[in-house]
Amino acid sequence: MNPELLKLQDTFNQKCQNIGIDLSKEESECLLNYLSLLLKWNQAFNLTAITNPKEALDLHLLDSVAVTPAIKDYSSLLDVGTGGGLPGIPLAILNPDKQFTLLDTNSKKTRFLKQVVYELGLDNVTVINQRVQDFENQSGYACILSRAFASLSDMVQWTDHLLSEQGHWFAMKGQYPQQELDELPETIELVKANEVKLPGVNASRWFIYLKQKQ
Repeated sequence: MNPELLKLQDTFNQKCQNIGIDLSKEESECLLNYLSLLLKWNQAFNLTAITNPKEALDLHLLDSVAVTPAIKDYSSLLDVGTGGGLPGIPLAILNPDKQFTLLDTNSKKTRFLKQVVYELGLDNVTVINQRVQDFENQSGYACILSRAFASLSDMVQWTDHLLSEQGHWFAMKGQYPQQELDELPETIELVKANEVKLPGVNASRWFIYLKQKQ
């Protein structure tokens, strides 16, 4: 594990506790091992612009872990435009009972993710290297989630064929996306919007839930 991350483990665990998530020793170590792999592979594969371990811990890992309570009702999830595996990999580590599909068009990123899945033994994760418009899943997903992937209208348009009948879209946004909500098709409605404050991070996080109007 990255030695800098090892020094920050207790602080990270405490921050998770502050947002209501108690990590086991195994979960904490697995999360930090993932971030170590991300930072290591980043030197060759350009997976993230954040290279400082402390910043990556807050802005990537804590940001993703914070989603766990928000997805408790979904059994199958598609992380679209997953990039280096955020938030999909941290969520899969903390939710072994849920099935995650991580999709990205960048073959270097999906190669990295397949290595992560292998090294961490994540048997609840499937990695797909494909355009979302070309990807098919017959049964559909209970939740399609994205973090910095696209505008809300593009997200729902490109993934509409992948959502189960009663499913939700779940988007992570840095600020309340009023303009994007205004631009949504009339067939889509806002279910709820929750603001989440992360300890030690001077920025808001908004979790936006959308669904098809019945």
